[in-house]
Amino acid sequence: MAHVAPSPNTASTQPHAESVAGWSSRFAGVGRVALPAILSVILPLLGGTMGCGGGERVSSNLPKVAYVTNGIASFWNIAEVGAKDAGRDFGVEVSILMPPNGVADQQRMVQEALARGVKGVAISPIDPDNQGDLLKEIAANAKLVTQDSDAPNSPRLAYVGMDNYEAGRMCGRLVKEALPNGGDVMLFVGRLGQANARLRRQGVIDELLDRSPDPQRFDPPGQELKGERYTILDTRIDNFDFTQAKSLAQDALARYPNLGAMVGLFAYNPPKLLEAAREANRIGKVQIIAFDEDQDTLDGIAAGAIHGTIVQDPYRYGYESVRILAGLVKGDDSVLPEGGVLDIPARMIRRDQVEAFRNELTSKLERAKSAMAPAPDPLSTP
Repeated sequence: MAHVAPSPNTASTQPHAESVAGWSSRFAGVGRVALPAILSVILPLLGGTMGCGGGERVSSNLPKVAYVTNGIASFWNIAEVGAKDAGRDFGVEVSILMPPNGVADQQRMVQEALARGVKGVAISPIDPDNQGDLLKEIAANAKLVTQDSDAPNSPRLAYVGMDNYEAGRMCGRLVKEALPNGGDVMLFVGRLGQANARLRRQGVIDELLDRSPDPQRFDPPGQELKGERYTILDTRIDNFDFTQAKSLAQDALARYPNLGAMVGLFAYNPPKLLEAAREANRIGKVQIIAFDEDQDTLDGIAAGAIHGTIVQDPYRYGYESVRILAGLVKGDDSVLPEGGVLDIPARMIRRDQVEAFRNELTSKLERAKSAMAPAPDPLSTP
């Protein structure tokens, strides 16, 4: 899956065309839905009230909220559908903001949304330790919720997502299944600045080294970590560059002929690991363990080329985040989860579960498409 970072002038429209059309082709399981047919249904709906980014829009009188991702990836396309479903169900206008180029883009898009009068923001902070001022600015002007990746020291009102440290340990258990006699392991991730990536990685490491749980522990990258059975050679960081993600996998395969397993911690990593392993004729010789539900990842699991994946529920991330924001902007604080955290547990998906999981995703898409279809014109004649 090639990644072409859109320019600031086009970033606001690209995610929408992909969100339903792209997700349908990825998760339908059989066949592909014709793009023109889909766009004829959804583009009128996306023209104003659910756009993301600048440009003229037809505004509704509904309260405005924003759902802010940490980049552009298939994971977020699913979350977008959930957010829009919740917008319809709970009566708010939802903007989907997908920053293509990191922290600066995320800040710009959020500040533009606040200037347009957005009253609620659900954000996946890219670098929460260094985005304190931005998070405070959001909280001073709107209701702030974090999702996918938390910023517990910020003035956020709630976090929606999974326990990323525990999910990392679950991923480590998949590595142990795939490589029961131990071996050398390489980790791959987009960034380590955001909390979810850091916690996932540490969970994998602690599980493979048979350590006691400690989400506060942090082993810096760039060092080899040896345990009784497993050695974590390093963590390769691609900075959300899909081409670089594949190059790093190719380099690891060439540099370490005895590499036992590669672990991809972001949604786009496992497909790039799979491409590199296939081209190097190492499928089956190097185990691949994944995060998230990219279509290529699910295809790889079904084919036996990827051992398994840890999946979140991006649809619920989008839906629950917007549900909470809708309540908050209308003055209903009862929507806040107990303790400020709405835990959406991670799941393991192996080969014998992949088709049922794919069908589950497809069902959510079909419901979303039905909800977005325009009603028939009662004055039209057959």
